Amino acid sequence: MRVAKNNVLRLGQIDIDDVELNPRSRDDIPAVLQGIQFLHRDKDLLRKILSLLSGHLFRNAESKDDSQSAPEDGIRNRINPDLGRPGMSLWSILVLAIVKQALNCDYDRLHELACKHLDVRRMMGLSDVFDQGEFSYRTILRNVSLLTPALLDEINQVVVQAGLQLQGLGSGQPLQARCDSFVVETDVEYPTDVRLLWDALRSLLRMMGTLYAAFGVAGWRQHRQLMKTGERLFGRVRTARQYRKNPQHVRRHTGFGKQLAERARESLETLAERGVPEAKLQTGKDLAGLVEKLADQVERRILEGEVIPASEKIYSVFVPFTRWCSKGKAGVPVELGVPVCVVEDEQQFLLSCRIMWTESDVDLVPEIIEETQGKYPELEGCSFDKGFWSPRGKAALGRLLKHAVLPKKGRLSKAARKRESAEEFQAGRRAHPAVESAINNLEQRGLDRVREKSKAGFARAVALSMLAANVHRIGMIVRDRERERLKRKGLRRAA
Repeated sequence: MRVAKNNVLRLGQIDIDDVELNPRSRDDIPAVLQGIQFLHRDKDLLRKILSLLSGHLFRNAESKDDSQSAPEDGIRNRINPDLGRPGMSLWSILVLAIVKQALNCDYDRLHELACKHLDVRRMMGLSDVFDQGEFSYRTILRNVSLLTPALLDEINQVVVQAGLQLQGLGSGQPLQARCDSFVVETDVEYPTDVRLLWDALRSLLRMMGTLYAAFGVAGWRQHRQLMKTGERLFGRVRTARQYRKNPQHVRRHTGFGKQLAERARESLETLAERGVPEAKLQTGKDLAGLVEKLADQVERRILEGEVIPASEKIYSVFVPFTRWCSKGKAGVPVELGVPVCVVEDEQQFLLSCRIMWTESDVDLVPEIIEETQGKYPELEGCSFDKGFWSPRGKAALGRLLKHAVLPKKGRLSKAARKRESAEEFQAGRRAHPAVESAINNLEQRGLDRVREKSKAGFARAVALSMLAANVHRIGMIVRDRERERLKRKGLRRAA
């Protein structure tokens, strides 16, 4: 069975509100835990967060079919709170997720913190006496992965509202924001066509070897030897100098790939008659098609000298949504990842974000403002840089915002020069570069490089980084106020 949070204190358990954290520590862990403790101390805020967690992660006990209760945000199997052994509480899951992303650590370090760090365990609501057992690595991984981007976004809205109230801004007060985009890198190597062909080929060989072990399909008994052969052929054309000097090795490499792709298709047709799940068959067919496509591109580019159009290029076999991004930054000619657009307010809270799977900056101006105003109707002004400029965006911002700062690209007309020389416009432009600090903060909270291989995992990492950054911001405010209190107390004692 599951609970949202254990409300009854046991022997050896310290109430989360009473956990003493060191305000003078310069490490990130106490600041993050102070932010989490702030969420727990405000009982109305805590109730809202637990309600959101229960609504998204719990399913009704009366529902017999998981598919009937599966929400649109991607959870296929919700938790039935009335069945099974006592599991990790939803509050503990949220605490571990925030700690992981705020510290930009992997699951190995999170496992160590959850099992050995006393303050983290106390913040999870665990007893020092009765909860001596350790969580397994897989338990932490599976529970944190239950959180979805939609759920994290709703929790983030509640946290931002609490943070604004902490800063003395009540509901209804106008908000000013700044918007910018940056590239979140994916965990990929620099793509060359021969390397991509080898990546697709070894993925196909691994899968066919697994199917051979499970179903004994003919033709793949020597899949390990085939892997060594493919690796040897790839080693001969790994660099441009190698394949330019010996183009016959390129033909052998591509011919080997096409031969195995054709053999895999025949084997998959045989497996379809044996009742193999359709999902595995489709994955095999996709890999075989990818091997043939990449082998064809290698031959066209290296042997025939053809320039491959950008629309046909693939930048990663394992992370297929990776984009080739060139933002014109000094010293960074190209980045491999996915652009993300973020909106930050003047109190340094991150209001919303948008993952640009295919869009560019100029396509996003009306949508990101409408989305942010749907969450925070108080938003009245926002600043952008020149990369977002478009006539459509300027017209939309004039309709949506009272104070829009969107500088025009290129030479300015007389009307544009007059508009951009206004004091309010200039003040917005001077305040806009502070958004780079928010971007750097997000990169410190896990968005320097995301190692998730799926779109859902990537979106969860982005949403969780937004939440972790805001919780860390609240913790910094609480910590700084506590430091000032202790400083004043020390001065009074000295006097």
